Amino acid sequence: MTDTTTTTGRAPAVYVPSAEALATVLAPGARPPRPSPLSASLTFGWRALLKIKHVPEQLFDVTAFPIIMVLMFTYLFGGALADSPRDYLQFFLPGIMVSSVVMITMYTGVGLNADIEKGVFDRIRTLPVWRPAALVGMIFGDLLRYVLAATVMLAVGLVLGFRPDGGPLGVLAGIGLLVVFSFAFSWVWTFFGLVLRSEKSVMGVSMMVLFPLTFLSNVFVDPATMPGWLQAFVKANPVTHLVSAVRAAMAGTTDMSAISWMLVWSAVFVGVFGTLTMYRYNRR
Repeated sequence: MTDTTTTTGRAPAVYVPSAEALATVLAPGARPPRPSPLSASLTFGWRALLKIKHVPEQLFDVTAFPIIMVLMFTYLFGGALADSPRDYLQFFLPGIMVSSVVMITMYTGVGLNADIEKGVFDRIRTLPVWRPAALVGMIFGDLLRYVLAATVMLAVGLVLGFRPDGGPLGVLAGIGLLVVFSFAFSWVWTFFGLVLRSEKSVMGVSMMVLFPLTFLSNVFVDPATMPGWLQAFVKANPVTHLVSAVRAAMAGTTDMSAISWMLVWSAVFVGVFGTLTMYRYNRR
């Protein structure tokens, strides 16, 4: 048997589409502009809100948990530390509001760690958007959770007898200070969310840091009743400064020293942990 190969000597024809054919396939018009950093951050913030929409159980920590905290501590300590739970509530509510919202900030790091483990952030980093937008947007989305938790606690406090002398403006000012600090403090947990390898690790480290900050402060009692060595820590505690600022605002006064220290601490958290977070995020 012999194989016969026929060769024409001509190259195969190459199809070259016309401009009209390409126009029917490709989208007409100019390429859309690259989104601005603010637009990209707000988009990722909206993504965080959509996650709450599809998994509403995430709101448990900003609804049921604050209610339990207010009721439990008001009636547990009210009779022992003040003449009545209602009198204690006037001192206690701004502090427990701060304590609860500050503790909620740790879920920013937990959520970030979960997204990383699922590979979500690997896909996000390939998008042509401002690199920190995903992290900033996540924190933007959590701001709604902080406001919701503060509002729930305030509503419960009003029902129990809390009466802020500062009126609506004082309450709004106090919540505003709380949101500013919480936004800055969230960068601590984004860093831990990037560094630690599991959600449980992030949760464990967060609780180890948060419990001394929230309980060794002026949230529950006046620091003047504490030993001298403990007062030194309490007075330097950033949560103490925040509580003093929020408590003064809701009482209708202004504690400029506490506000100044609170803003300084906020700047430190953003400057230090924000920088470390972006350094780690860009090299992960």
